[in-house]
Amino acid sequence: MGPVAGLSAVQPNARVAVLGAGPVGQTTALLLARWGVPTVVLDQRPERDLVGSRAICQQRDVLDIWDAVGAGERIAAEGVTWLTARTFYRDRELFAYDLPDPGRSPFPPFVNLSQARTEEILDERIAAEPLIELRWDHRVTGITQDSGGVRLDCATAGGRRTVTADYAVACAGARAEDLRRMLGVSFPGQSFDDLFLICDIRADLPGFATERRFHFDPSWNPGRQVLIHPCPGSSYRIDWQVPPGYDLAAEEAAGALDRRIRTVIGERDYHVLWRSVYRFHERLADRMRVGRVLLAGDCAHLVAPFGARGLNSGVQDAENAAWKLAFVLSGRAGEELLESYHTERHAAAVENIDVTSSTMRFLVPGDEADRARRESILDSAVGDPAVRSEVDSGRLAEPFWYAGSPLTTPSTARPCTGRPARGTAPVVAPGVLVPDVAVSVDGAPSRLRSLARDGFLLLAAGGTAAAAGAAVPARGTPTRVLRIEEIDAAGELAAALSPAPGEVWVLRPDAHIAAVLAEPTTEEIATALRRCLGRGPGPL
Repeated sequence: MGPVAGLSAVQPNARVAVLGAGPVGQTTALLLARWGVPTVVLDQRPERDLVGSRAICQQRDVLDIWDAVGAGERIAAEGVTWLTARTFYRDRELFAYDLPDPGRSPFPPFVNLSQARTEEILDERIAAEPLIELRWDHRVTGITQDSGGVRLDCATAGGRRTVTADYAVACAGARAEDLRRMLGVSFPGQSFDDLFLICDIRADLPGFATERRFHFDPSWNPGRQVLIHPCPGSSYRIDWQVPPGYDLAAEEAAGALDRRIRTVIGERDYHVLWRSVYRFHERLADRMRVGRVLLAGDCAHLVAPFGARGLNSGVQDAENAAWKLAFVLSGRAGEELLESYHTERHAAAVENIDVTSSTMRFLVPGDEADRARRESILDSAVGDPAVRSEVDSGRLAEPFWYAGSPLTTPSTARPCTGRPARGTAPVVAPGVLVPDVAVSVDGAPSRLRSLARDGFLLLAAGGTAAAAGAAVPARGTPTRVLRIEEIDAAGELAAALSPAPGEVWVLRPDAHIAAVLAEPTTEEIATALRRCLGRGPGPL
């Protein structure tokens, strides 16, 4: 995995410090290395702790990001693919839906793989990357910054150490209170009283292997919920909602945990691989950029896990941060581009909290009125399909749409219509992640998102548009211009985008659509590119 072609070399001796070696920190370092940016990754733990399943649901578009650093195919191959989400109420199935693909992605909608195994695969990629230095046993005790860079004071077993860098990305997880305090960042939100018991078990469960199952008020957990996910190696993750004050040790000692598991799986043999009890939180940092430091993942936002929006949104933070830091360090953009990291990813976190808060209000009603409403909806949904859209068992993770971003050029002809209905794909419009399809460039097979992630990509429909686009790279922006009709032999791209003659589609380095321009001039294309770099009027 070498640096991306087309982007000029970063400034001599430039370096980014990544704080935290979990999946978000690992992804950040690997993506920066892909752009040719050296990183030093600091983690306060003495070594990797590969315990428990933790975050297991890896979403299609996140697999696609990992594919850019050489890990996506392997994570997808080792994970369990599931295509269907089923929701039950007591002894009845309310509904099931298959997950949409807006293009023709090579990846399934979701795969389930333990966070521990995902980290191992990403570690292998890091070990092969000379631009990444990984340092364990480095607890950051002080952060100072000025116009020249960031200074990190660290406590290690060998004494005090100082690490300097041009920028830092804090991916230190939920328990990063000290880091947030050093940066002056508040972390408001709420914690839920109800607890959730998580057990990883190994068992033979016919019919459970390719679908997620969500149970409202089953007889074996009355008044609460149970969620079942398949995992590799005939293993399963079972989440029970349990009351405040639940005591796992006492339940195990009394043999009640065995009875709890058997109410789900019956009298089959099983083996407990891991178990834990969690209290869920919803919190959001008031700032995701503090000068030269960006906050990402659980360090910046916490959401309830129903919908798998934690790790997946953290990886999307990493991609957003990486390309922007790379463009700033290469001199292609000014520091104002980094402010858009806060603008875009904070808005994404607000969206995720809005979605998961709605789910938690349905799962854990706050008062009798909410409880009665939920019961009424569930009872009605058994016989009335029209009510089933009100049943909230968790809206599954999806990319955020940057329609309102200052980097996006809006289009009256192709407006972004907001959050689509559950189980459907968004309309293709500025701000949306472009659908992935197979393409061919000079006879070589490729994929659209792979091309987009090498810099800015202009897709031109028609000769005059292509001629205008071809003049833009000479002005200095790392941009590739491709004619849609020349790379779309199978017609998949035209089917996904429905381009009008004369349109130019501007794709960002994270494969989001920055603009769709109707018969633009060279200057109109340049203006859209300037906007996407966070710049005002002026030369590229």
